Amino acid sequence: MGNNNAKVKKWIQENKNKGIRLLKKLVQEPSLQGNERSSQAIIIEKCRQLGMEIDIWEPNGAELLKHPYFVSPRTTFLDSPNVVGVLKGTGGGKSLLLNGHIDVVPEGDITQWEMDPYSAEVKDGKLYGRGSTDMKGGNVALLLAIQAIKDSGIQLKGDVIFQSVIEEESGGAGTLATILRGYKADGAIIPEPTNMKIFPKQQGSQWFKIDIYGRIAHGGTRYEGVSAIEKAMTVINHLLKLEMIRNGAINDPLYKNTPIPVPINIGKIHGGTWPSSVPDVVTIEGRMGVAPEETIDHAKADMQQWLKKLAEIDKWFEEHPVELEWFGARWVPGTIEPDHELMNLLKNSFKQVKGKDPIIEASPWGTDGGLLTAVGNIPTIVFGPGTTEVAHYPNEYIELERMFETAEIIAQTILAWCEVSED
Repeated sequence: MGNNNAKVKKWIQENKNKGIRLLKKLVQEPSLQGNERSSQAIIIEKCRQLGMEIDIWEPNGAELLKHPYFVSPRTTFLDSPNVVGVLKGTGGGKSLLLNGHIDVVPEGDITQWEMDPYSAEVKDGKLYGRGSTDMKGGNVALLLAIQAIKDSGIQLKGDVIFQSVIEEESGGAGTLATILRGYKADGAIIPEPTNMKIFPKQQGSQWFKIDIYGRIAHGGTRYEGVSAIEKAMTVINHLLKLEMIRNGAINDPLYKNTPIPVPINIGKIHGGTWPSSVPDVVTIEGRMGVAPEETIDHAKADMQQWLKKLAEIDKWFEEHPVELEWFGARWVPGTIEPDHELMNLLKNSFKQVKGKDPIIEASPWGTDGGLLTAVGNIPTIVFGPGTTEVAHYPNEYIELERMFETAEIIAQTILAWCEVSED
């Protein structure tokens, strides 16, 4: 194994420019939702070069749309293909699924960027551009790991299944479609931007909407009405108490550096119709975190029951209860045993490459890993080279050396997990 690890390391060291060129090409294609085809064409060509068995499809169909875990603002995925490439093994080894998403979030206010968001400019060892860190750099690390093994003449026993999926940023319909298409494995790695920390646990999250009711009146006699804005203040404070209670119940060392493991965030508020009127309806929208070992339904019930307690604080809510609705995006939580074999192999590979132990934490955000675990029953780890702090931000970048280190770590993990065929 040591000789094979050395071969892989040598190949990556000698072929860094190939990785940079591939990442530049991918970042220069703005793969926003509904516009993923051109980026996927680059992925397809790379998979062809690697001699992989390729599967390309637009994930439409009733089975996907009616699935209880399906979430998306779209109901058709025309021109938004999923791509899967399989490197077949000789048999007898464990299979590994390498899952990365190709979709990126919008670039936002262009004036806050110091360069064109899709320039893929390289400066001081960093490649800049939307999607560089989240997560095209991670995807390139996967492809480099596979190519390093193949070009070094190493044959694996187990299959390696590479996936470039759509829709992660909207809740995971692309990954769900791969599971429904039959893609399973003995383990999975998702190279989301973790700063090269290893996440065996990831929280889930779901969006909610709460309508809060008052009674309209003229502003000059506001005492004749009931302000929905004032009642909304009560509701928001009540939700913050729920957040404190839910997080107080979490005693997990993997969250020791996270001030609020599963936040309840109020992200949007709307209400009132006229400055001189007492507002009769206020709507707040937000995101509720779901603990790694918790179910989506448990979290929903937690909030539903807690909102019923509003009537104990203010009798107004007895006859005018708030209305809770779950809508939009949702990410399923997931967890893998901390001493799982895949965890141990990944940690060992990290230590061999970096010369130190990895940081093990729980993810502060959701990924497609929850779907792989909950629906696919695939033990999944999140580990990638991207920089968490710049994902979704202006001037997004990835440190290129991290990408190459991650490629080497994942390549070594593949060799140990899938096993090398001596034939």
